[in-house]
Amino acid sequence: MPPAPLWLQNLTLVRGPDQTDANAEALLGHDGALLALDQDAAHRARGLGLSPIQTPGWVLGPSLVDPHSVLENPLLGRAETLTSLTQAAAQGGYGQVALLPWGEPPRDHPDRLQLPSPAMGTQVHLWGSLDRSGEGQALSLHSELLAAGAVGLATGAVLPDSVLLERSLQLGELGDHPLLLAPRCRSLAAGGLVRQRVEALRGGWPADPSCSETLPLATLLNLQQTHPQRRLVAMNLSTAEAVAALRSSAIRPQATVHWWQLVTDSGRLHPTAGGWRLEPPLGGPGDRQALVDALADGLITAVAVHHQALDAEEQLLPIDQRRAGLAGHGIALPLLWQALVVEQGWSLQQLWQALCWGPSRVLGQPPERLRSGTRRWLLFDPEARWCWSSQQGHSLAANQPLSDGTTVCGRVRACGTLAPGAWRLN
Repeated sequence: MPPAPLWLQNLTLVRGPDQTDANAEALLGHDGALLALDQDAAHRARGLGLSPIQTPGWVLGPSLVDPHSVLENPLLGRAETLTSLTQAAAQGGYGQVALLPWGEPPRDHPDRLQLPSPAMGTQVHLWGSLDRSGEGQALSLHSELLAAGAVGLATGAVLPDSVLLERSLQLGELGDHPLLLAPRCRSLAAGGLVRQRVEALRGGWPADPSCSETLPLATLLNLQQTHPQRRLVAMNLSTAEAVAALRSSAIRPQATVHWWQLVTDSGRLHPTAGGWRLEPPLGGPGDRQALVDALADGLITAVAVHHQALDAEEQLLPIDQRRAGLAGHGIALPLLWQALVVEQGWSLQQLWQALCWGPSRVLGQPPERLRSGTRRWLLFDPEARWCWSSQQGHSLAANQPLSDGTTVCGRVRACGTLAPGAWRLN
């Protein structure tokens, strides 16, 4: 006989972009489906003879959406596989994840857009590569990639040659699909590991000037002005100067921000902590606040996890010799809750706009809503205190941002895309 459904009372419901309700009820099936809400949930639960579980302060909302992350080898990766990534994403409350075309080989051909479907309903979207082999020399087959199911086209971690970008936009094959571009120039970065701010200089870090982002961003903004009908997306903005440039632009592209840039900065992070090695690099307190403000007023569209796993061997390399990247699906929501809701006073609608509906907009997907039958929901307890351990998550990544034993406030208790045996309701 299957387990009985769970009847939850005194929930806060985030129903969709236009409605949040307190003191609500929900009925959750052990197959991961949301069976009913409100009076319907109570009526069905009483008919089944269930006793309610009191969950004051807990939040039931649509599962989160990650607009771009990296998975280099989906089947045989040492640092991460498709199975481990989607399981870790589900554990963190993510129901949709979009993967950049950076892989082995890069996803620059329609045949390379085929991946096995993950279990438990986690939806994986794929970005197609703008250019062949990710080398920025020749364009890929845009129309064929999009016809094969790519949500849009993307480039590498730096901005390609403007001639190549102009040619791709003039072709017009993108239609209303997004083009994801990184406003980043490595030659201007001069090998810097942290953004050039007072805090970084005091710590003795090799500095990366803000012009490594603002100059390529100027090219991107000019492209958007020249092609206002195209949907450009600036990937992972990281500086206050870039926010100011975006704000002053008459026709603005969409933009994303790396989640870790909202949580900490070079003035808050301990020198020996994880999380220093990012691309674009970690900024100072002024950068972080500018990014938070831009996200709050809609100038930045979405928060990305931009999960980029390293294996244990690579993570042991000195910081200046290993690749940039950070894991994060399993811990992003609790840390962002503290940074944005607790510290900045954000509402639930603002948080879900940044983590769910904004990312859906970037991907051209309809906004997630709570409705009967869906498995894309999450149950979050903001007051739960627990000890982080890399062994608790399903991710294989060695570059987790927290050290084992770190106390975390806030936890995803259950998620419809996570096996019920992994729910943490007690």
